Amino acid sequence: MPSFDVVSKVDIQEVDNAVNQARKEIEQRYDFKGTHNEINLEKDAIVILAADDYKLDAVIDILKGKLARRNISPKCLDYGKKETASHNAMRQRIGIIQGIDKEHGKEVVKAIKESKLKVQPQIMEDQVRVTGKKIDDLQEVIQLLKGSDFGIELQFINMRS
Repeated sequence: MPSFDVVSKVDIQEVDNAVNQARKEIEQRYDFKGTHNEINLEKDAIVILAADDYKLDAVIDILKGKLARRNISPKCLDYGKKETASHNAMRQRIGIIQGIDKEHGKEVVKAIKESKLKVQPQIMEDQVRVTGKKIDDLQEVIQLLKGSDFGIELQFINMRS
């Protein structure tokens, strides 16, 4: 029976490359000279430390640009609240969303079922598997999901016939 998986995955190596490029640009930019600004990739988050609120926003803009060039959607980022660090610096933690959580999975399944296509969606851990008798129905589901906004980036993998 034909099937495919709906996932939300981020290539951490591409995120690491974007963080390194952003770090290099921050070191070279004139408006950051003489101030302490950092951007670091942890296991599941990016931590930004900037001299003030303005510089924090500027570092985030640089990071977004570098991620966009590497085809990483801004939907995969979960912005934490801004915190005050020592010496009036600002810190922000940006989580990297991996996988489809239960809430978003239920939204995806609901959208597929409301389409009245002859397919069966099911939530499997951090992904949604869609099966159907016709590949055309599965392709319609992909187009439906691409046209919908669930607040997360979706990819379609493992198309089997």
